[in-house]
Amino acid sequence: MSRLSDDLRERTKRFASGVIELYVALPKRRKEVEILGNQLLRSGTSVAAHAREASRARSDLEFCSKLDGLLQEADESQLWLELLRDDLRH
Repeated sequence: MSRLSDDLRERTKRFASGVIELYVALPKRRKEVEILGNQLLRSGTSVAAHAREASRARSDLEFCSKLDGLLQEADESQLWLELLRDDLRH
């Protein structure tokens, strides 16, 4: 039995897929966009990976640790998205 709802697992998977689509579409001719895009790709896909790991946690402590990782990666992804948005506006 999964410790996370199917809805949350699906939403994090959709988020990761959206990050991949955005990464592919980024104009990577500029080095800073390429770097920010790589960072976003890593953290954005990690959100879904942490959700899957939390689903398989063997203890409450492990579950909380994986959820904390999910939240950290989501927050980091938000930062990269904001920096990309700001950079691409210029």
